[in-house]
Amino acid sequence: MKLKRIAALLTAAVMSVGVMASCGGSKSDDKSKADTKSAAETSGAEGDSSESEEIPVSQTHTNDPMTVTSAKDLVAKMSNGWNLGNTMDATGEGLESEISWLPTKVYTNKFMIDMLPEAGFNVLRIPVSWGNHLIDNNYTIDPAWMDRVQEIVNYGIDDGMYVILNTHHEEWYMPKPSEKDGDIEELKAIWSQIADRFKGYDEHLIFEGLNEPRLRGEGAEWTGTSEAREIINEYEKAFVETVRASGGNNGDRCLMITGYAASSGYNNLSAIELPEDSDKLIISVHAYLPYSFALDTKGTDKYDPEDTAIPTLFESLNELFISRDIPVIVGEFGSMNKDNIDDRVKCLDDYLGNAAKYDIPCVWWDNYARIGNGENFGLLNRQEYDWYFPKLMDVFKKYAESDPSAAAA
Repeated sequence: MKLKRIAALLTAAVMSVGVMASCGGSKSDDKSKADTKSAAETSGAEGDSSESEEIPVSQTHTNDPMTVTSAKDLVAKMSNGWNLGNTMDATGEGLESEISWLPTKVYTNKFMIDMLPEAGFNVLRIPVSWGNHLIDNNYTIDPAWMDRVQEIVNYGIDDGMYVILNTHHEEWYMPKPSEKDGDIEELKAIWSQIADRFKGYDEHLIFEGLNEPRLRGEGAEWTGTSEAREIINEYEKAFVETVRASGGNNGDRCLMITGYAASSGYNNLSAIELPEDSDKLIISVHAYLPYSFALDTKGTDKYDPEDTAIPTLFESLNELFISRDIPVIVGEFGSMNKDNIDDRVKCLDDYLGNAAKYDIPCVWWDNYARIGNGENFGLLNRQEYDWYFPKLMDVFKKYAESDPSAAAA
C-alpha cells in the first residue's frame, strides 16, 4: 500500500506539471514530499488526466447504455458507502469553496476515490451545494462548478461505483406555505440543469433531490410539523417530475426520496409519500446512532451494545419500506472520534450487521475531520492517501466481503 501511495503521488505530480508551469508556480529546486502531495491535490482541482484535457468533461458519458433495473435490485448490489463530506457542499463562491471547510486544503483527485473500492466501498455519495454557485436570477449554475462536480462524479463512475448526487446545505428551501412556490421554482430550475448534464449516465448514477429539508432555525427544526412534511412531499414530487421530463436515461434512473430532515424518527418516516408509482425510488434516511455516542460532542464515549436505538431503526425501516419492496439507503451515519476506537468498532459492527439483515447500504459521513472539539468523522487521510483508523476499515471490509451480490456488481 505504501509503494502504491507513493506511485500515485508521483504520477499526480507529473500530470500537474503543465498546470503549475502555466500558473508560474513551479520551482527548479528539488520537490519535498509535501510539494509532491500538493501537486497531486492541484491536479485534482484542475483536471488530473490527459484524457480530461483532450475531451471536455461536459462531453463525457453522454450516451452510456443503461441497464434498466428496479431500485430494489440496484440497491441489492450495493455494499458500503462513503460521503465526500464538507467538500463540494461547503459554503463560499467559486471553485475554491471545495476546500473552504477542510482542515488541510486538499482538492479531491482520482487517487482518493480509487482507494474506496479497495477499502470495501462501492457507493460514493457526493454532497453538493448549488445555491451559492448560481450566476443570475434565472438560477443558472456556474458552468465551471458544474464541470468540477461532473469531474468528481466521473472519478466514481469510472471506478464502477454507484454514485449519489444531491443538493446539500441549501439555504433557499424552507418548507412553509409562504416559501413553497418560490422553492419549487428554484428546485425545478436547478434540477433541470443537473438532470440535463447527467442524462447520459447509466444506472450507476443516482439522484437525491433534497438533503435534510427542514424548518431551519425554528423550534421544530429537527422534529418537524405535519404541514412541513406535506410541503416536503410536494418538493419531492417536483424533483421527480423534473428529472423524468429531462430525457436521456433519466426516465429510468433510480431516485432517492427524503422525508422531513432525512430524519429517522418514525413520524417523519411514516409521512413520506412516494411521488410516483414506480419501482425506481429509494428512501433516504440519516441516522447517527446511538445519538449520545455517535453524534453528541458532549455525549458519552462508551458504546452500550444493549442500547436498542440501532436495531429499532432497522426494524422501523423494514416495517415501513423494506417489507413493501421499497429499498432504503442510510445516506449518512457514523460515530465521532472520541479516542475510543474499540467502542467505535463495536458500534460499527452492530450497525452494519443490523443493516445487512435488510440489505440496507449505509454511507459513512467522512468530513475529513479527526481531532478537535467538532464533529470528527474523518476516515480517509486525503493528504497522505491512507486510512486513519484501520480497525474501522476492517469492519467495512468484513461486510463488503460477506455480500456476494455487491462483490459481483
